[in-house]
Amino acid sequence: MYDVIILGSGPAGLTAALYCGRANKQTLVMAGDTLGGQAASIATLENYPGWNGGGFDLIQFMKKQAESFGAKIEMLAAGHIATNADDTFSVTDTRGEKYNTRAIILATGAKPRQLEIQGAREFLGRGVSYCATCDGFFYSGKTVLVIGGGNSALNDALYLADIAKTVKIVYRKAEFTRAEAILRQRVVEKANIECLFNTDLKEISAKPDSESGELIATTLNDEQIVCDGIFVAIGHEANTDYLTEDIKRDELGRLEPDALPKGIFVAGDVRSGIKMQIATAVGTGCTAAMDAISYLNANAQ
Repeated sequence: MYDVIILGSGPAGLTAALYCGRANKQTLVMAGDTLGGQAASIATLENYPGWNGGGFDLIQFMKKQAESFGAKIEMLAAGHIATNADDTFSVTDTRGEKYNTRAIILATGAKPRQLEIQGAREFLGRGVSYCATCDGFFYSGKTVLVIGGGNSALNDALYLADIAKTVKIVYRKAEFTRAEAILRQRVVEKANIECLFNTDLKEISAKPDSESGELIATTLNDEQIVCDGIFVAIGHEANTDYLTEDIKRDELGRLEPDALPKGIFVAGDVRSGIKMQIATAVGTGCTAAMDAISYLNANAQ
């Protein structure tokens, strides 16, 4: 029986693990399929105080820190959560193994929202990507599109601009209304970034007779944009598929802390009402852990 099981290994989950471990609670982190979640794929972190480096290195540091206080971190993914008769919980992983715990912290984060147009799924991994830092090196000296207009899209475009010959940002609005001013300015200053405003795609297809695997992105106005790769950054959806439908979610699928069953807490991008930043993930990870520790102490067996 664990005192607390933390689902997710991003900054929120690892912060919660650090606090629970320091409180001498038997802590298991079910890290999911990828250690660190989205944070691990960030090439350069500029807006997390006290850190000068990449996201992967930050996650490795946080992991070691949590483990130094006894937290156990395993590459396991939750498949189902059940409440036991004695008000404890059972977490079953995707392999069918069951783990019992007195409290749970949900920190499973969010995943990129899928592009739902013709060809997007067909060419996934064959020209369409949701991770610039993972797949950008394939497009050295080539032409790529970035779809989206928020911070993630502009960051991806700036990263790819140092690899690709040309980067074209495709955005359905007339200007970048959601991205930070500093990112907008950097995009303007990059000579090989072109912004295609008021542009929306309806189809992705292979360019006929292209030996290099070029794609054609067709707009709603039937204009065709030839490119070598397409990177999608159009927002995120909360990772909550493992939860039952009776758990209350907001319009983005995120969880409301006050609506969760007693003994279950939430942190990070899966929590409603917060900005999706590493700093806020860490803060909510701390809060969730302290609330869980108080709950465990008040219900000591």
